[in-house]
Amino acid sequence: HTFNGHKGAVKSVTFSPDGRMLVSGGSNNDGIIHLWNLKKKKKLGKIKKAHQESIQSLLISPDGRHLVSSSTDNTVNIWSLETYKFIRTFRAHSSNVLSLAVTPDSKVLVSGALDGIRVWDLLQQRPLGTLSRFDSSIHAVAISPDGRRLVSGDSKGIVKIWDLQSGRAIGGFKAHNNEVRAIAFTPTGDNVITASGDRTVKMWNFNSGAVLQTFRGHTNSVIAISVNPDGKTLASSGKDGIKIWDLNTGQLLSTLYGHSDWVSSLAFSPDGKTLASGGFDKKVRLW
Repeated sequence: HTFNGHKGAVKSVTFSPDGRMLVSGGSNNDGIIHLWNLKKKKKLGKIKKAHQESIQSLLISPDGRHLVSSSTDNTVNIWSLETYKFIRTFRAHSSNVLSLAVTPDSKVLVSGALDGIRVWDLLQQRPLGTLSRFDSSIHAVAISPDGRRLVSGDSKGIVKIWDLQSGRAIGGFKAHNNEVRAIAFTPTGDNVITASGDRTVKMWNFNSGAVLQTFRGHTNSVIAISVNPDGKTLASSGKDGIKIWDLNTGQLLSTLYGHSDWVSSLAFSPDGKTLASGGFDKKVRLW
């Protein structure tokens, strides 16, 4: 199925935890969030002026209560999914907020921006602290399945590992020669996957930092990844469509063509049977 309605590139797609709704966010000053009913394949509604500028990242908390969005307007906004009402804005970043992550218990939110990483209490909607400032622009963040660790990827290709309780950096490694555009944990939390402007996707052992797989095949920057909840396959995308990989062998399983431009966002459904993609062609597609 294809969902139409965005006026600009679709920079973020995410499923609700129950798999019944898909949320997509637009860019190119199309600060609109669209909510789609997956069963009926139609629009549930939209948040018209979600942001002043383009939406860069969206997530729904695992408990299904909150929708969080971030933008190039330097803000993070929180919405209630129970009432569809706006709750509040976090204004602390002084630059584009490119990525968001939330702990499995839905209590702690992390935002990664060009001016560093900030941590928020999602339940009480207040700031908890700042992990890093200005030493590198953060393009991607992810939280481990146990909720204790955070990984960040920056413009220099460096991955840093943080202890979320103490807020301290506890490790890191040079992952790519170019910026880390996307980062994700495997479902077990043992491995981290990074995608980069250097056209590769790599899988790392979380504890040792050793490269387990390098996925080669993209002809340009890889700007989005999603790991299937079954832990067996990985989707990655860029200018040359969507590629599906076997996580264990590193083998390319298939390439999905359906967008006429860069594929800028990916998300697997909670049951792992559906993949959603958003593109520069303003379309949201289901596979």
